Amino acid sequence: MHCPSDGAVFASIPRCDGGDVGRAVVAARRALEREDWARMPAAERGAILSRLAALIRDNLESLSALESRDTGKPLRQGRADIVNAARYFEFYGGAADKVAGETLPLQPEALALTLREPHGVVGSVVPWNYPAQIMARVAGAALAMGNTLVMKPAEDACLSVLAIAGLALDAGLPAGVWNVVTGYGEEAGAALADHPGVDFLTFTGSPEVGTAIQSAAARNHIGCTLELGGKSPQLLFADADLEAALPVIVNAIVQNCGQTCSAGSRLLVEASILPEIAGLLRQRFRALVAGPHDRDLDLGPLINEAQMRRVDAFVREAETAAIPLIAEGSIAPDCPPGGYYVPARIYGPVPASARLAQEEVFGPVLAVIPFADEAEAVAIANGTDYGLVAGVWTRDSARALRVARKVRAGQVFVNGYGAGGGVELPFGGFKKSGHGREKGFEALREFSALKTIVIRHD
Repeated sequence: MHCPSDGAVFASIPRCDGGDVGRAVVAARRALEREDWARMPAAERGAILSRLAALIRDNLESLSALESRDTGKPLRQGRADIVNAARYFEFYGGAADKVAGETLPLQPEALALTLREPHGVVGSVVPWNYPAQIMARVAGAALAMGNTLVMKPAEDACLSVLAIAGLALDAGLPAGVWNVVTGYGEEAGAALADHPGVDFLTFTGSPEVGTAIQSAAARNHIGCTLELGGKSPQLLFADADLEAALPVIVNAIVQNCGQTCSAGSRLLVEASILPEIAGLLRQRFRALVAGPHDRDLDLGPLINEAQMRRVDAFVREAETAAIPLIAEGSIAPDCPPGGYYVPARIYGPVPASARLAQEEVFGPVLAVIPFADEAEAVAIANGTDYGLVAGVWTRDSARALRVARKVRAGQVFVNGYGAGGGVELPFGGFKKSGHGREKGFEALREFSALKTIVIRHD
């Protein structure tokens, strides 16, 4: 494991292969067949998840430091991620015994009812940008429904996943219910996706890998939930409260150094206020400083050298296309030389068809795109292959509702953006942002199968 802040090796993990994955799936299957989890009263499952949440909170500082060092994000962001991980287990611990079926009107001599049952063995591939949070939102919901789990965290950042899975045993989770296999995606991840003993798959990551995951699910005739990133717009109208909007807009692109699926990477600005907005954002971006995770600055480093090259390629392409650079932040002068640092940048006006406005940079780069009216704003917002999150900034409540309904995104925030983890809010996308929903009660439905029972009686 390399620390993104200095490039130094600070830990090692096993390089699992298909054999290791197979043994983990067998362990999960045996745990399922023992019926000491799936058949455990839902309230008891929930109590174990709630105890796990308490253990995470008890170890908040050590887990936060681990998450921050592993991913490179500033300490306060690492701490927020661990707090949100605890909240997921609290939420699903409380929700485990509140999933109900229905009775259906059929015939006088028959009773029809539905039940929610676990899929069985769930295979999960977790990305490196939010390992603790995404692990918790998957594990919390899947385990609450009585599934067993085999999880493959990213090779770049997985230590919080391993630590919290260990705490789950201390909380009373039966052995074999939650299994973690580490290693490379093309080895352990691919083996997990292809394994015929897996009953359901969930993946967060790139559309390209998502296609491979969905293909594997199709070969085994199982379902899958995919969250595949976005090019999320924030629509800023001339009547918006700029004092409230601008700090949120900046944070939505620099949080985790822009390595966020739901990053607000496109700012659509009503043309009449574009010069004013450019000036205000210029001041804010110039004040942003990137540096090592433990200095708790505005931005930490990117995760690795490959990601730094990716961001640099977008920057060089923007320069070649003569897209104006409105402003850029700075890198702290005494950063370790092996760290993966880039300054925050804002470009504009950016043509809506430019690659910078169409593709996910996954770095702290904001594209400012002007629009003339509401219709053009909606057209630009919907004019990419993605549809994950959007923000609408306006004091006109009728416009806010119109635009929110027209924008194709799984979540739309009005006069705000993001929800501090959004544990309770269903999350997922349209188009190439994926399908299925995580978080909230919708995740419990995703991680369960609906069974209909009809009982005939006299």
